[in-house]
Amino acid sequence: MDLFNFDNSYHRLNEVFYAEVLPQKPPQPELVLFNHALAAELNLNFEHLTQQELASHLSGAELPLGAEPIAMAYAGHQFGHFTMLGDGRAILLGEHITAHGTRHDIQLKGPGRTPFSRGGDGLATLRAMLREYLMSECMLALGVPSSRSLAVVKTGITVKRETIHEGAVLTRVMNSHLRVGTFEYARQFLKVEEQKELLQYAIHRHFPEISNDQNPALAFLKTVAHKQLELMLNWMRIGFIHGVMNTDNMHIGGQTFDYGPCAFMNVYDPKTVFSSIDRHGRYAYGNQPEIALWNLSVLAGTILPQIDENQEKAVEMAREVLNDFAREYKSRWRKMMCQKIGFDSDEHEAILLSERLLEWMLETKADYTNTYLFLSDDISQDLLPINDDLKHWVLDWKKEVLRHKTWSEVLQTMRLVNPQVVPRNDKVETALDAAVYQNDYAKIQELIAVVQHPEHAKKVHYQGFPNDFDVSYQTFCGT
Repeated sequence: MDLFNFDNSYHRLNEVFYAEVLPQKPPQPELVLFNHALAAELNLNFEHLTQQELASHLSGAELPLGAEPIAMAYAGHQFGHFTMLGDGRAILLGEHITAHGTRHDIQLKGPGRTPFSRGGDGLATLRAMLREYLMSECMLALGVPSSRSLAVVKTGITVKRETIHEGAVLTRVMNSHLRVGTFEYARQFLKVEEQKELLQYAIHRHFPEISNDQNPALAFLKTVAHKQLELMLNWMRIGFIHGVMNTDNMHIGGQTFDYGPCAFMNVYDPKTVFSSIDRHGRYAYGNQPEIALWNLSVLAGTILPQIDENQEKAVEMAREVLNDFAREYKSRWRKMMCQKIGFDSDEHEAILLSERLLEWMLETKADYTNTYLFLSDDISQDLLPINDDLKHWVLDWKKEVLRHKTWSEVLQTMRLVNPQVVPRNDKVETALDAAVYQNDYAKIQELIAVVQHPEHAKKVHYQGFPNDFDVSYQTFCGT
């Protein structure tokens, strides 16, 4: 059935980049979440389908016309250790072209084993796929580039993890699934001509404007670095912790994806970790920019021969790009943190005020999101541990910030960068519990709607959180 407008460019690459594989047919596909807004954006019209037919096509039970299902090959550094990976529980159906000419991967996550499963079952739990649906849509609402989720379909298959779970398939939509790990795979295992083919493909697909650059490989590294810099600033701005920043989870186009052990930081602490597998805090909130730089250095190493035939020269050129990332991130982060307290620039006094506020949050275990909302009168004062230190800071801050602009201008600046609502960890778990244990998906839809349109919500319910909830809170990767 012709549901998508497929044009599968990745399938036309050398077959060393993928393995052809068919999804496992689920015995009882049941559609539980469908993203009507995303379907409209992609010019998808499924109105002629029944719920059951739609569930079949979005679970792998039936293949849409034009699909050429493949599992993509890639490698990656997982917690700093290199390993061969590949799509072990994901199958790319094809690339859908919209009426506006934009290209989007349509991928099934959790449809069964592939040649890259490495002993795994290739399946996904309902809870994990619902989490990805919820978090990816919330991230987009918060202004962060992200993968999208078109649907979640229960499969009727039981999945064994720490306990027995219901199985599900997520339909994930991205502008590609090219990652740093794709280039690691090519550099480690493929011929030079195949490495060049991958780089040319990535440039043509993501950054065609640099195709005619004097040094396309170097321009590619610079462009990817810029995308990652913007992404890190966004994560830090809203208190998001990805949880597993392995190189195979770093998208070259700067999209957030693979929402496994992700969470939002409530109490401010740069060392915050919620991932059950991050036992040494490698991917803690405050480490994320440095890890992004580490991942970029890995990417640079994979394309050195294409930057310059002289390795020493290539290394020096790549190092300059990496150094620029470190310098620019520091500068942009300072400016962003000054914007969060209403300044338009990172002048010395603004930086000092920002640093003092962060120190106060750390000392008092104040909530990161709510502290900034308090400054713009967007929350109840009961949600913060207000003391004399904060009161003195506020006096100093208002005296300084009002020297530069009016109060309404200050509020406008703050509200552009400070989210009014983030998906609090307890609210996320409550929504997932309702769906998994009660077959009630209303809370997931409600939480997404609140983050998308906080001006219409009773925000105080979503801005507060149980004081002791995060103490023992852990998130899991779902495999």
